[in-house]
Amino acid sequence: MLDGHPLVLADLRARLAEPQRVYHGQAHVDALLNDFRAGRDAFHVPDAVELAIWFHDAVYVPGARDNEARSADLLRRRLDGLVSAPTLALAETMVRATEHHTVPDALPSTQAEDIAGFLDMDMAILGAEPATYDDYAEGVAREFIPVVGEASYRHGRAAFLRAALNPARTLFLTVRARTSLDGPARSNMQRELTHLC
Repeated sequence: MLDGHPLVLADLRARLAEPQRVYHGQAHVDALLNDFRAGRDAFHVPDAVELAIWFHDAVYVPGARDNEARSADLLRRRLDGLVSAPTLALAETMVRATEHHTVPDALPSTQAEDIAGFLDMDMAILGAEPATYDDYAEGVAREFIPVVGEASYRHGRAAFLRAALNPARTLFLTVRARTSLDGPARSNMQRELTHLC
């Protein structure tokens, strides 16, 4: 969808190549785009999903608490007037939803389904093959340790993994992702947690 907007695409590619990125770079976006293209017909507004994939990590500073909001603001600034207002609004909502990986309340069911599918694609790495998951975990560590230090990173990451592994917590939002990814994701995260401790 961004092929018709080469300056926007060039800016995004430059951002995704920033030196602080190890996992949250172009390879992550490319993997999501591949998954999206394979399942494009499952989405009600696929153009919004594609935009959200490109922009959801457009602003990425390890440890910052406003990456998602700033990425959504960038999407709005760069594409306002270039894509339809409803598509832009839905893409912006998707990007903002990555902050907590939850679907906002009171949305039409079609929008809620698209957001859930997008968020599950973003989190699918948790249920990847063990070697792929380990590369992801190493990449995240390499992004954060220079910012917060190794001890702080290990403590914070372990706390995140313990919370995510709570049996009452749902890792994925769609039935399809829960069925295929929940078990492998929990196994991967438990293995990482054991390694951290």
